[in-house]
Amino acid sequence: MCTVEKDRVASCQIAYFPIGTNNYLEEIQQVLDLIQSYSVEYEIGTFSTTVRGARRVIFQLIQDIYDRMDKQNNRFTIHILLSNTCGCE
Repeated sequence: MCTVEKDRVASCQIAYFPIGTNNYLEEIQQVLDLIQSYSVEYEIGTFSTTVRGARRVIFQLIQDIYDRMDKQNNRFTIHILLSNTCGCE
């Protein structure tokens, strides 16, 4: 059951794809560690991770993933599917 107010909830599917690196597993693990450090519900899948939580937290998480990985001079693509419902009714 969703623990976030319905009008402030978001769910997001995030897929991080490193480009041109031999350390792709390390990069992916960094992203997963960052997601796990946030106060959101998450489900790690084979190709993406689904997160649910407060809208402002989800947006901050997306920004932090981008900024952290970009600051390390990594090349990447992030696929994001965003919804204003958590899907847990």
